[in-house]
Amino acid sequence: MKADIHPNYRDVVFYDTSSEFKFLTKSTIETEETITWEDGQEYPVYKIEVSSQSHPFYTGKKMLLDTAGRVEKFNRRYAKK
Repeated sequence: MKADIHPNYRDVVFYDTSSEFKFLTKSTIETEETITWEDGQEYPVYKIEVSSQSHPFYTGKKMLLDTAGRVEKFNRRYAKK
């Protein structure tokens, strides 16, 4: 195999900001923030907005999004016709 062509996998914590859910996995993503994990070690952390713990497909709950702007835009667009 060729040298230096494979990505550098390392342990990274992914942090779902909407549900406070965290999970540790291998990734090549680069980040400057770190977090102390359950085992007491420091790992890089990457913040995400949606994971399986917060996505409506997996939770079965509807997620209320701020759609006021979309509704107003729709009403302005089609109110004139």
